[in-house]
Amino acid sequence: MPERPILVFDVNETLLDLDALRPAFDRIFDDPGAMRLWFANLVTYSEALTLSGAYVPFTDIGGAVLRMLAATRDITISDADGAELTERFGSMPPHPEVPAALRRLRDHGFRLFTLTNNTLEVSERQLERAGVIDLFERRFSVETVRRHKPAPEVYQGVAAALEADPGDICMIACHVWDTIGAAAAGWQSALILREGNAPLDVGPQPDYIGQDLDAVADRLIERYGGRGPDRGRTMPPLLD
Repeated sequence: MPERPILVFDVNETLLDLDALRPAFDRIFDDPGAMRLWFANLVTYSEALTLSGAYVPFTDIGGAVLRMLAATRDITISDADGAELTERFGSMPPHPEVPAALRRLRDHGFRLFTLTNNTLEVSERQLERAGVIDLFERRFSVETVRRHKPAPEVYQGVAAALEADPGDICMIACHVWDTIGAAAAGWQSALILREGNAPLDVGPQPDYIGQDLDAVADRLIERYGGRGPDRGRTMPPLLD
């Protein structure tokens, strides 16, 4: 049986439910698509700033993108609006299957870490409020290298800190841009198909695909750590 990879998890939307922000966006914009548009632009501009050689903390970009989108619709973001969204972003709950799936992976001998575009301060607050912070050995942030994912320096820095070969690390995320970045750095990757996320049929492909973290955990345990509990459902394909 091959050695278990070190598991590194994205946080926003992969582990924590971004839909916790939706009530505030619906109230401010009166548009059910506003929250998804905001997050897509947040990622886009974090990458644009990185490519331009500038580093701005992720939450600061989020605030700027919020005001930019509001300006295009003649909406003013009040201090109360900003405070509500900051509070919601810092206290997003985990997806329902996440706590038990993380414990199951840990109990099967996998080492668990996180890697986020957020600052460590924000990430630790999120994970603590979600009740899962103690399941991870260490939490990594892009602020260390001052470049946002999927810049190669982010993944290289984590591999160096872990003193691990890139191929011995697996990135677990629900965003294709993150699995592409990890694969380009030589990591394994797993894609969780959260709502609004799907595989991209060009470029590096994830090694594992699952509808949720339980499905990905099933595949990892089956391959590296013995068969997990049978919950009576069909597993998604294992991509080798």
